[in-house]
Amino acid sequence: MEAFSAEPGWVALRLSLKVAVWATALDLVCGVALGYLLARKRFWGRELLDAVLTLPMVMPPTVLGYYLLVIIGRNGVIGAWLQRHFGLNLIFTWQAAVIAAAVVAFPLVLKGARAAFESVDTQLEQAARVLGVSSFGVFLRVTLPLAWRGVLGGTLLAFARSMGEFGATLMVAGSIPGKTQTLSIAVYEAVQAGQDDHANLLVIITSVVCIVVLVAANKLTPNRNPQA
Repeated sequence: MEAFSAEPGWVALRLSLKVAVWATALDLVCGVALGYLLARKRFWGRELLDAVLTLPMVMPPTVLGYYLLVIIGRNGVIGAWLQRHFGLNLIFTWQAAVIAAAVVAFPLVLKGARAAFESVDTQLEQAARVLGVSSFGVFLRVTLPLAWRGVLGGTLLAFARSMGEFGATLMVAGSIPGKTQTLSIAVYEAVQAGQDDHANLLVIITSVVCIVVLVAANKLTPNRNPQA
């Protein structure tokens, strides 16, 4: 706790940024791929898949944390396999915090990417194919450049959500100062310890970071009103 007191909030801020960056990177890759799939492909169960992938947006974080414990815990489906074959234990590590934040924030990237891809005129894509461009080339040279603002807007929202994640992270990563204690968890610990001044500082830091990200997301989100 001495090191934590010597640098109030900054250790937790650095860890939160680290967790948010990794979680957002994972969400960006998976969210763009699945968002494109849901926007362009027609298959049975498409909307059901969308609903399942969106569940983290409405499900209580503690429930998500429990599911993650079942999956990546020492006795979990994936956790036991990692422990047995590689000697890895994800629980109470910053990597577990990344997984929790990625799961909670994923629907924001997915929804943003799907809406952005659905707004792209398919005739432009068809024209590129007629000119001999491959499907992957069409995605990189036509679809993604036209949809990037919506994708990036959703990604920034996911980053802000990852910065503020608490419930699921606390369950799978715990609260180890300097190792797994993110800003939101540090606020909780400071309040529990009666350190109001410290809690206020952490809240201000969190609020400033999230406001900056949200303003950037609003600037990048496509504006349907040309007069705005």
